[in-house]
Amino acid sequence: MGFVKLEKQGHVGVVTIDRQEALNALNSQVLSDLDAVIDQVAADDEIYVMILTGAGRSFVAGADIGEMKNFSSIDGKKFGVHGNSVFLKLENMAKPVIAAINGFALGGGCELSMACDIRLASEKARFGQPEVGLGITPGFAGTQRLPRIVGISKAMELILTAKTIKADEAKAIGLVSEVYPAEELMDKAMELANAICANAQIAVQESKRCIRMGMQTDIATGSAFEAEAFGVCCGTADKDEGMGAFLEKRAEKHFQNK
Repeated sequence: MGFVKLEKQGHVGVVTIDRQEALNALNSQVLSDLDAVIDQVAADDEIYVMILTGAGRSFVAGADIGEMKNFSSIDGKKFGVHGNSVFLKLENMAKPVIAAINGFALGGGCELSMACDIRLASEKARFGQPEVGLGITPGFAGTQRLPRIVGISKAMELILTAKTIKADEAKAIGLVSEVYPAEELMDKAMELANAICANAQIAVQESKRCIRMGMQTDIATGSAFEAEAFGVCCGTADKDEGMGAFLEKRAEKHFQNK
């Protein structure tokens, strides 16, 4: 589908942004293509987990400066709203999303990775929010997600200096979970995705929902979300199977996802 490709591998949907001539930079068309593929993944009951990566040597090098150069204030706001709507859809999708960050994740690329649930990086990956060096702010919620992930002080440092960091520093500050040699990244992402696929998917999706909602509210409200989710899961066939397997000491489980 245009600049964004979807390949199914078992219960995993591998989504690749492929605009290599521009290092996968996000323009309006790429955002629209990604929006459509997210809808496709969300609607496919056979896909349990999504992996998002980039083609070539870049994850996403940023938003397309060539497109933004002549933006008016109205154009800029419209572009920001477009990108934010797509990223929020990705973040709020019921299915877990793993970012396999294979190279440059700068500006909009770093922001896109932060909208994913789990971030894995290649040793070649580079991260940063360089926008203030271009005379703009981050436009796709970098000022919102980065401090939530790495803390206010480190987010201020990264955004206000516009510096780029390597994968090992990204891991040290909690921006990514793991760093792998480039040739191992996709295998490790697939291994993680399949580990998630092996579990009860209603429980997986409810757990994601509780974490996402809870991070935006107080602990009492978040605990109420969790109690509701726990109750939902207790009414599923998967709970009966999972607990039955435990009590019967069966390693193999047959979840029905209902």
